[in-house]
Amino acid sequence: MTNQNHFTLAFPLKSPADAKALAEELPPLMPGLFKAEDAIGTIHYSRFTVLSDKTLLFLGDFDGDFGPLIADLARQAGPVFDAVLQHVNNPPPTPVANNADAFAEWAAAHLLHAVNLYTAYPGATAKDIKALAAAAGVGGNGVLNPFLVILPTKSKLAFIEVQLILRARGHGTTTDLDKVGTPHFAQFVPLEDDQIGFFTVYDGDFDKYISDFTKNIGPVFDLLFKFTKGAPPSPCRKHLQEFIDFATGANLKPIGFYQAYPGLSVQDIHALIADSKSQSGPNQSSASAA
Repeated sequence: MTNQNHFTLAFPLKSPADAKALAEELPPLMPGLFKAEDAIGTIHYSRFTVLSDKTLLFLGDFDGDFGPLIADLARQAGPVFDAVLQHVNNPPPTPVANNADAFAEWAAAHLLHAVNLYTAYPGATAKDIKALAAAAGVGGNGVLNPFLVILPTKSKLAFIEVQLILRARGHGTTTDLDKVGTPHFAQFVPLEDDQIGFFTVYDGDFDKYISDFTKNIGPVFDLLFKFTKGAPPSPCRKHLQEFIDFATGANLKPIGFYQAYPGLSVQDIHALIADSKSQSGPNQSSASAA
């Protein structure tokens, strides 16, 4: 069984002007990146976002190990990273496509490591899901969105405390997100300036997602908000509009949202996997659907 993973890659930018330039330069390059990601075949979702005047983030949910993936991206989407690295402090050598190993080594040193990882369909690779959908003649009719929320903690001590809480609640958070039923992947990631990023890909309407979210995982955020600057009132479920307003204000704009199987909801994917298992029978392995 192939493991699903997440990466948050931080590019340290030279100046605020570079952050602004990238917000303008990256969108036209996204079709080339998406084509490369389709060809590689192991990425479920990806997106860039400008975290601050000093940092660009590249996030992805993928199958396997980071090293081979980022080397493949370097070789097949080199011009995208060449454009980014023009604005980066102490970049690796370019062109990236001709220096894939050096880029992979640099990228590994600039990874931000998630406190915990959630997936709605563990063990199912991007290739599995695409193959199941093609075999069943199922097309995605849903709308998926990335959610890139930044929680600024009150102090360095609060920043550490939040990470300890999240690590301790690992399995409980997974159970809570399963109950929501619309997140595909989710991560809490420690960021610069004592901030915590909560990054998800989810199905449907934002307000409904937040409403369902507060019912099932609200208590986690009630706890985190004790350590968060400018937090909305608690409990979240009793102050839904305030939570929606806070989440809207703390949500970063994605640049280039890649989907390996566009429009397929969590429930669509669960149904495809269940059908595959029922067809394979009790005596056959269903670890791989493809």
